[in-house]
Parts: sequence; structure tokens; C-alpha cells
Amino acid sequence: MTTLDKVPATIVTGFLGAGKTTLVRHLMQHANGRRIAIIVNEFGALGVDGETLKDCGIPGCEAENIVELANGCLCCTVADDFIPTMQALLDRPEPPGHILIETSGLALPKPLIKAFNWPAIRSRVTVDGVVTVVDAPAVAEGRFADDPEAVAAQRAADPSLDHDNPLAEVYEDQLNAADLVVLNKADLLDEATLAALRAEIAARLPRAVKVVPAREGALEPAVLLGLDAAAEDDLAARPSHHDAEDGAHEHDDFDSFVLPLPDYDTPDALLARLPDVAAMHDVLRIKGFIRLKDKPMRLAVQGVGRRFRHHFDRPWTDDRQGHLVVIGQQGMDREAVARAILG
Repeated sequence: MTTLDKVPATIVTGFLGAGKTTLVRHLMQHANGRRIAIIVNEFGALGVDGETLKDCGIPGCEAENIVELANGCLCCTVADDFIPTMQALLDRPEPPGHILIETSGLALPKPLIKAFNWPAIRSRVTVDGVVTVVDAPAVAEGRFADDPEAVAAQRAADPSLDHDNPLAEVYEDQLNAADLVVLNKADLLDEATLAALRAEIAARLPRAVKVVPAREGALEPAVLLGLDAAAEDDLAARPSHHDAEDGAHEHDDFDSFVLPLPDYDTPDALLARLPDVAAMHDVLRIKGFIRLKDKPMRLAVQGVGRRFRHHFDRPWTDDRQGHLVVIGQQGMDREAVARAILG
């Protein structure tokens, strides 16, 4: 079977808060009748991104077209979660014409790409492309821009020091796997900073890959789909920090928890606290939904670093209470963070 006979799959990866779900939603808004299935994976016991997409009013985003896999990342649960999910999608009476896979922000793409070589799906699906979404303002601020020469100099001075940065490693692995890099939130940078960032990222990539700016993940489907990369046959060109481990890795560097929220008369005080809590406790990501008394609409909250945004997305469809998912590095004081958020 040739690549043309296989169902194409696009892996959308990128660090926490880069805008992957926003990009996927925009893509679905402009799918023009394509039969697309979406697999959403999250790090943590309770998913938010899948809930953001399900039944959002966009044709194709009906609940039956979205599969949500929470409490782990796909690169660690290939046999248990990913392969059966793919088989179930492909065995539908009307299988999808394209599959979008939105990974956890902490996932390494390469083990997932390798999974497409499993006999159960290799003959039926191909990786059309890996799209890596980058939070342009965050990277411009140097959050993932380690200085290799400085690290090497420090190690030479004291070989006992371990300067590995798990955040930087995840970010670099996501870049190294890319067939297309999307510099999201580019509108928040001036032209000179954006141009310098594009050049910096292009220089870090192991091969020639297009780097395109975007605002709110708004790119045409023709830019994202039809890359025809067959990435599963091109693994050697996608180096990973974990190649020596044969793809195995742990997420012990990161931690997450779900914080139930009471119903609020007004969200103002809570929303005002979140940026300070994130900064004080070095929280990587906060996202979730707030329930307001006497209001039928669900208030969606998304934050990365000190940058937060919120909007009413849709009516509550059940009696679940509001909640926030908090993601940080290992050692995060959950109780202190919870107290600070709840005030």
C-alpha cells in the first residue's frame, strides 16, 4: 500500500499553553467538509482541551469525532491507549479522511511517530506531518533558550553538576520532530523580535523546516495538511534527547493536580489572583472552567506564566463543579498553590 492509500494523520505538538487547541479549533472551522477525527491527549487526570473542542458548534467537532485520552501522555501509553484508539477510528463504517492528534504539552513526539510503525496501523495510516506550535512571546523571553556554551563551560568547571533542563529538553524534542513550526501569538511581538526569533529557531532545527508566524493559531488548512512527510519513515532526521533510551522516558520532572472550585458570584477576585499565584509558585500552566451562580454559561480560563485569558464558551451541560488543572514542575507545593488560588 502506498502513502496515497493510507489515512493521513497530523501530530500537533508544542509546549504547555502554546496554543495547540486554538490551532486545532481554527482548522476545524475551515475544514470545508473534510471528515476529520481528533485525538486529544492531556497530562493530568482531568482533560480540559477535549472539553473545549467537544460540541463547540463547529461542524466536525461533535463529541463522537473527538477522542480524549487523559492522565498520561501518548508517548508513554502507546500500546494501552493509542493503538486501540487508532484501530477503533479506522474500523468505523465511515473512517475519517484525516486524523488530528493533539499531544500533551509535555509529550515527546518521536515515540508517538514510532508508534505508526506498529503492524496494526502501519499499513493503514501515515504521519502526514508533525506541526510544532511555539509560544513565540515565551520563547522570546528566553524561557527555553538554554545557552549550550555556558552549560558546557559550567560542566567543564565542575563535572559533578547536572544542568539538564527538563523543560528545555521537551521543547527541543518537539522542535526536532517538526515538519512545520508555527510561531503562535506572533502578534504580541514587534517585527524585529519576531524576525530574530524565526532566525534563532531555524538555526536550532536539525533540518530545513518552514517556520511560519500565526495569530490565534489562524492558518489555512492547506498550510497544515498535505505535508506528505511520511514521518514514520524519517525517524533518523528527528533527533531526540531520549534516543539512547529507545524512546523511553519518565514524566517525574512534572506534576499536576485538579483543584475543584466553588461556585462564584463574580470571578474577578479569582482571575486577579491567578497570575500572581503562577509567578510566586513557578506554575507552568493553569486551565479550566469556572461556574458562576445564576449564569448558565461556562467561563473558560487559560493561563501560561503570567499571561491569562478567559471567555464564556458555552452553557454548562451537566452539574459538575468548576475546576482548574494546575501543572508545574516536580516538587510543586500543591497545598500552598491551592490555598493561594482559593484565597
